[in-house]
Amino acid sequence: MSGTTMVVVIVCVVFGILYKMYNKHLEFKAKTISHNNSTDSLNEELRKEIESLTERVQVLEKIVTDEGYQVQKDINKL
Repeated sequence: MSGTTMVVVIVCVVFGILYKMYNKHLEFKAKTISHNNSTDSLNEELRKEIESLTERVQVLEKIVTDEGYQVQKDINKL
């Protein structure tokens, strides 16, 4: 093998490796973006559920702290 042939082979191998590494990087980036999008939608669903539960707790707190509720509770105890 001549020196020129060896240089060409080495350059081809190096560029082949770099090309594969770049493709793996692009695949990883695509997976990361996909994961982030699905996580964002899940976070939005959870945020809406938390808001709904917070509203329900506020309603329950109003009911429990209402004086009429306490009177009804005392009547039921008798």
